[in-house]
Amino acid sequence: MARFTGSVCRLCRRENLKLFLKGDRCYSDKCAFDRRSYPPGQHGQRRGRKSSDYGIQLREKQKIKRMYGLSEKQFHLFFERAERQRGITGTNLLTLLERRFDNVVYRLGFVNSRTQGRQFVKHNHFLINGKKVNIPSLLVKIGDVIETREKSRKMQAISGSLDAVVRRGIPQWLDLEKDELKGIVKAFPVREDLTMPMQEQLVVELYSK
Repeated sequence: MARFTGSVCRLCRRENLKLFLKGDRCYSDKCAFDRRSYPPGQHGQRRGRKSSDYGIQLREKQKIKRMYGLSEKQFHLFFERAERQRGITGTNLLTLLERRFDNVVYRLGFVNSRTQGRQFVKHNHFLINGKKVNIPSLLVKIGDVIETREKSRKMQAISGSLDAVVRRGIPQWLDLEKDELKGIVKAFPVREDLTMPMQEQLVVELYSK
């Protein structure tokens, strides 16, 4: 499946929001968004640009899609699934995205970013309920136990990520047992658990056209 292979810092600058796509670097003085918080390209600094309603909706969809590292097809499939569920479609969408396995290992602090989470999941570094799972898009369920494989516990990338997780904190719907490198899904995420500025209703409006 095609993946964005360019500079991810350009994506943050394009969406005018720090998306934390490079993990710990995003908290440092090296963060490109902090140094150049304007859109990339030779016309990035021009002012007075106006966006249509469609343009605003599109940018919101692109922002959320890029935040979770999905392709257009993947994102649309998640939206269709959210639309079929009971409740508010936009909230359903964000809940489904949060429940992705690669996002959960990121939220627990086992990895520095969702991109690294996707890579580590594919390389069989994590278990769910004692079984190897290498599908990043798998949706976790309440009661699932996520832990690091015995052979992967001494990896510097994982221990370093756990030391840095204190900066972003662990969501209330997850429980981390740091010493045992284990996390438990206590509940499904709710809208209040998501602190990043997202206007999911704009995505619903975009796909409703």
